[in-house]
Amino acid sequence: QVEESGGGSVQPGGSLRLSCVTSGLPIEHVSMGWFRQAPGKEREAVSCLSNLDIDRIYYADSVKGRFTATRDNAANTVYLEMNNLKPEDTGVYYCGATVGHLHGGNWYHIAEYDYWGQGTRVTVSS
Repeated sequence: QVEESGGGSVQPGGSLRLSCVTSGLPIEHVSMGWFRQAPGKEREAVSCLSNLDIDRIYYADSVKGRFTATRDNAANTVYLEMNNLKPEDTGVYYCGATVGHLHGGNWYHIAEYDYWGQGTRVTVSS
């Protein structure tokens, strides 16, 4: 029900745009989160578009100012525009979805998300 795409290999300073399509879940009623997992590390939260209101978008401190999450309700898709990529952004990026209401106190908790995609790999290297 959730599928990511758009990963690839880029040099530091480069850009990528990830996409996450949901099926069976009207995206305007769903909170969507982006997480990533670097080799040998735990999965960490990157961004979240809450279903509480259209302007409630959260970012991890490590990506603020570089990553932008957007939502296209007509396409049932969310995007993660990643600019000025750094080697530490390398990892597998996952999209999570939940009908729950996410806010500043819980958007980064993996357990809040009910549906996950298989992930798309991002490699930032010179």
